Amino acid sequence: MSKLDSEQSDILFNRAQRVIPGGVNSPVRAFRAVGRAPLFIREASGPTITDVDGNSYIDYVGSWGPMILGHANPVVIEAIREAAGRGTSYGAPTELEVELAAEIISAFPSIERVRLTSSGTEAAMSALRLARGFTGRDRLVKFDGCYHGHSDSLLVKAGSGLATFGTPDSAGVPADLARHTIVVPYNDPESLAKTFDEENGEIACVIIEPVAGNMGCVAPRAGYLEAVREITSRHGALLIFDEVITGFRVAYGGAQELYGVKPDLTCLGKIIGGGLPVGAFGGRAEVMNKLAPLGPVYQAGTLSGNPLAVTAGLAILKLLRESNPYAELDRLGSKLEQGLSAAAAEAGIQATVNRVGSMMTAFFTEGPVTDWPSAKKSDTDRYARYFRAMLEEGIYLAPSQFECAFVSLAHTDELIDQTIAAARNAMCALNP
Repeated sequence: MSKLDSEQSDILFNRAQRVIPGGVNSPVRAFRAVGRAPLFIREASGPTITDVDGNSYIDYVGSWGPMILGHANPVVIEAIREAAGRGTSYGAPTELEVELAAEIISAFPSIERVRLTSSGTEAAMSALRLARGFTGRDRLVKFDGCYHGHSDSLLVKAGSGLATFGTPDSAGVPADLARHTIVVPYNDPESLAKTFDEENGEIACVIIEPVAGNMGCVAPRAGYLEAVREITSRHGALLIFDEVITGFRVAYGGAQELYGVKPDLTCLGKIIGGGLPVGAFGGRAEVMNKLAPLGPVYQAGTLSGNPLAVTAGLAILKLLRESNPYAELDRLGSKLEQGLSAAAAEAGIQATVNRVGSMMTAFFTEGPVTDWPSAKKSDTDRYARYFRAMLEEGIYLAPSQFECAFVSLAHTDELIDQTIAAARNAMCALNP
């Protein structure tokens, strides 16, 4: 196995560390959890990305999920190019915003009104504020290992990059604010029911990833989301589905379509911007109408509904709606899942591959993986070695055990086969 040439990436990383904290603009990009310096990407096309040293990789990060059609889809790129020719930002309403809102509402029966934002973090933060304003209550419930962006109320036992570094709480979050956030185990309805009984009408909302994606891919147990829905309804609290990852990814109508459970509010992002910065939150009209300028809950954003991001999102959603590719994405995901499981078994390595549709995680643990305590039993050192071996094989995975891999429509059967063959080589290299 030849050693990866990353000279130019290493030079750029040294430069970056002199001007950017840690040399990266998002912590997981630092590659610290996988024991090497990050690669700097020059370009991407279809299922591949290419770094500044000219190395190309089959990409399963997909900008952390939004590249469901593959990188630089020509239809999407042309739409962005045309929109840029008309100006990049107006700070005023556009017809495109109305079209995207209508597209989202048609896909999600639980959404009657929707407000666009500039990120998933902003969407989740705003949804929480709205839930508190609507119910007149202060407390919220989140789940151990779930991540909903980096707003203060939600940086309590979060997953994703925080879980990777083993620091589930962040400095700078006031204790008086954090005490309003209650954390319960994922996939454990009894704990949630007990929490509501103890809090005696003080809980404004429950926010949940209906399919966890930030402790790695963890699916809800059968009946779990239905139980969460029943408990919140019985106690007069709002249920918020964070579908920033799952929305338009696991089904056109997201996880709520897949599992048949309707939340009160939904947070979206990723695919609705086609890789450009965007987010959204929406829900029942009576709740959403509490937002300014109609109601007392203030939320605003200069770049919300940015015409370039909205254009890209509309182009992708139209292609997804017209082609309905989810059966094919599930087939490709299943093929990769089975291939990775077989590769680990052949190498005599304990691994559990969790998958929902086209998102999955290979955990280096015996399993099953159903929550954060079982996820963190994974051998992260082994994952780091596996990650580096896969890079050498030309496969680009998330630089953390606790993230998802994403299959796109640009991934062919031949590329899946190539990835499975690479995994066999990488798994064999892990054993002495």
